[in-house]
Amino acid sequence: MTVQPGWYTDPAEPNTQRYWDGGGWIGAPLPADATPPPGPPPAEPEPPTSPAPGTPATDAPGSPGGTGTTTTATPTARPTSGLPGVPGSPVQPGPPGAPPVNGVPPWPGAVGPPSPGQGGPVPPAWGYPPSVFPVFQEPRPHGKALAPLGARLAARLIDIGAVLLLNVLVNGWFVWRYVEEIGPVYREIVRRSVAGNSSTEGLPPVSAQADWLLLVILVIAAALWFAYEVPSVANTGQTFGKRVLRLKVVSLGTDEKLGFGRSARRWNTLGLPTFFWYCCGLGFLLQLVDCAFVLFDRPLRQALHDKRAQTVVVRLDRSVDTPSPPPTADRGDTPGGPTS
Repeated sequence: MTVQPGWYTDPAEPNTQRYWDGGGWIGAPLPADATPPPGPPPAEPEPPTSPAPGTPATDAPGSPGGTGTTTTATPTARPTSGLPGVPGSPVQPGPPGAPPVNGVPPWPGAVGPPSPGQGGPVPPAWGYPPSVFPVFQEPRPHGKALAPLGARLAARLIDIGAVLLLNVLVNGWFVWRYVEEIGPVYREIVRRSVAGNSSTEGLPPVSAQADWLLLVILVIAAALWFAYEVPSVANTGQTFGKRVLRLKVVSLGTDEKLGFGRSARRWNTLGLPTFFWYCCGLGFLLQLVDCAFVLFDRPLRQALHDKRAQTVVVRLDRSVDTPSPPPTADRGDTPGGPTS
């Protein structure tokens, strides 16, 4: 059993109606508010065809072999539109026994809910229309694509290496003094471990100077990181690592410079936990959670420090910043032609 023939709204032209003969649309469309005839539409007049070259269109009386009748070509079948809502698609009748939806026979193999105004469910091969299941589109802040996670990680590693180099130059002496202070304790612990002794009694005491040295090291490390990252992000939105990877920190609200205040707020969430490294590495754990938040945040892929400052990291288009070469003089050479 097929869909009953009759007049239905044409999904390709909602303001018209056409006749469905059980296998496809036939006849000329009528206005949607017009009263259609009770049966199929009358046959459309066949368009005149031009005769082939050298063949007379009519046999004129008196001509050799002329009979006075008009010669016409065999009429071709009028193409019909198939998939509702898709003009010019091949004819695909609805499944047996399926009633019309919104006045239009459904598509074959239809699954899922009907799309409003489309006349029926959507076939699996075409996917669901945006009106039923909107296709997710990644946001583009200020017209720029979000930075890939791999590029962000690479840029952060470059920045860590740069800050580490600064610490070697500025903080190196304090680190060496700290190692000298705690060296006897660790050497005794290692000696006992090799001997199979896990006792902690009788270990050399750690001097109070070691605690002060550790605090000074952390303060200098945080200060160097702050001086490296905050001013550059405030002015250009880029650290050295982000410049190498062509990434940029931008504000969600405006495309202007972040400014020192917003850049400092962004760094504080990630940089201040450095002082908690003093507490058995607690600061490193907080920083790890902050940076790993981009793996789960959608749709802007913001880390916690990005959310605090209302910023997002985007990727710069190479075609925007790369200057185009100056145009060469036109010598009138044609494409593919010889050159002088």
